[in-house]
Amino acid sequence: MRPVKCADKIEADITVPGSKSYSHRTAIAAALSNGKSFIYNYLNSQDTSYTLSALAQLGVAIAHQDDHIVIQGRAGRFDPGPKSIYLGNSGTSMRLLAAVAALGKGPYLLSGTERMHERPIGELLHALEKTGASARSVHQNNCPPVEIRGGSRVAEAATEIDCSASSQYLSGLLLTAPCTKNGLDIRVTHGPVSRPYVEMTLDIMTRFGIEFQREQYNRFSVPGGQAYKAGTYTVEPDCSQAGYFWAAAAITGGMVKVTGIARNTRQGDIGFLDILEKMGCRVKEHPGGITVSGGQLTAVDADMGDMPDMVPTLAVVASFAKGTTTITNAAHLRAKESDRLAAMAAELTKIGVSAQVTPDGLVITGPPDRGAQIATYDDHRIAMSFAVAGLAVPNITIADPGCVEKSFPDFWEVLGKVYL
Repeated sequence: MRPVKCADKIEADITVPGSKSYSHRTAIAAALSNGKSFIYNYLNSQDTSYTLSALAQLGVAIAHQDDHIVIQGRAGRFDPGPKSIYLGNSGTSMRLLAAVAALGKGPYLLSGTERMHERPIGELLHALEKTGASARSVHQNNCPPVEIRGGSRVAEAATEIDCSASSQYLSGLLLTAPCTKNGLDIRVTHGPVSRPYVEMTLDIMTRFGIEFQREQYNRFSVPGGQAYKAGTYTVEPDCSQAGYFWAAAAITGGMVKVTGIARNTRQGDIGFLDILEKMGCRVKEHPGGITVSGGQLTAVDADMGDMPDMVPTLAVVASFAKGTTTITNAAHLRAKESDRLAAMAAELTKIGVSAQVTPDGLVITGPPDRGAQIATYDDHRIAMSFAVAGLAVPNITIADPGCVEKSFPDFWEVLGKVYL
């Protein structure tokens, strides 16, 4: 248990770690490269460590230095199996690496926690099968654990994918495609949800010198026989982590600057700033970062399809706003580390907020009127969002505070910097 101390008003400059999404993608691209890459500001967290560990098990040499990591690329030529690779509850690791593993001969068995074994991956497995790989759900329930066999089996140059549940399926195929002999023509039949994450994948591919063509989000053509170009890369700060501190300014009427972030990032979570402005906050971009100043908050209607990770954070901010906030286009949050819609509604209710789950989101009317012990469901984003609430609501205690290790190991230390 960890009690959260209230802060009447805050004023702080905050530095957040490297983007989790960019860290995963940069490490995988470096592992697929034709040489040695130096990666700075790589996020050192539980999830990203699972990705590095998996790559090492596939034969990729990885060295940890004081302020960077060094990855020796294998150009997609991975050590043969059998390999049993454990990925915890890192959905990004599971979905990206299930596709990437098809470049090796296998068999590779990718498994995780009990919750991971409830999270969908069937559409990606079907798409990999269409390329000639063998990709199966061990328990035949379209969830992990999965067994992947690929190598010379990956011969077909066309596949299709339903991305209505996750854009990570498409990102996995895109990252893999340049290292196949014939390339891939990928047709997207539904979705994708969370489109900015696809843009981040394409951004990394471009930075590593990969060529591709696209028809909006409907079709992607990636020539085969390409090589990711090794080099020096820096991971930009994580906007979803920045959001907790901007939210802290919003609910306390304080002011927080998060350094190193620009509004032109491809991270979809930067859109949280637009919502905060609509709610009554002031947002100012500087050469060195972005500052949010809190004000009188009013409710909004928010489509969160492009920034699902910000839903718990917005739900907390909405509970301090005048009126009723409606959050939509977030049905896929039921299949995250927890059922985040149900979890947020349950825990907001504990602190006196009216919170109802809808088919694709939440309806929230505040304000909070009491503290409570917050269950975190082994979900880092539930823990961090309610830690923010505790800055303005007395007597909030966070259960299992260590679950933040998944994405932001230093969260509690950084949160301590907001107190004047």
